[in-house]
Amino acid sequence: MAKVTKQRTKKLVRNNSKAVLDCLQDIYEIEISNVNRYLHYSFMILGHNRIPIQKWFRDMSSESMQHAIKIGEEITALGGHPHMQHAQLDESHEHGVDALLEETLETELAALNCYKKLVKLAGDDIALDELAREMVRLETEHIEEVYKMLN
Repeated sequence: MAKVTKQRTKKLVRNNSKAVLDCLQDIYEIEISNVNRYLHYSFMILGHNRIPIQKWFRDMSSESMQHAIKIGEEITALGGHPHMQHAQLDESHEHGVDALLEETLETELAALNCYKKLVKLAGDDIALDELAREMVRLETEHIEEVYKMLN
């Protein structure tokens, strides 16, 4: 029986292809950007409904941080190196709640599409597949919540 090494084990059970690592890097950059985005949005909320909406954006920022941590750990587990850069942050300078929610919807849809791509790339890597599917579920819930807030 051949000696099982860490490197052999990774190749047997984990999908660390370039496509997977590139996809994970894209997701990581989006999630890191969203930490900043949602924190910024929380500062810009003014008016009578400030407190619950500010809290919601702060919670979204914290959740994006948790997602970034999970994805960064996955990148390193697969032998990659999380980038120090983040996705481009464009600001419309529109700080009404509806405008911020529309921007939120755009970034959540972008994240959802990346996680769906990761599901397709996971192949036989069950752990990666389950991680990606869980994140698809969470991003879908975020999008549904934003749709409800906009109606």
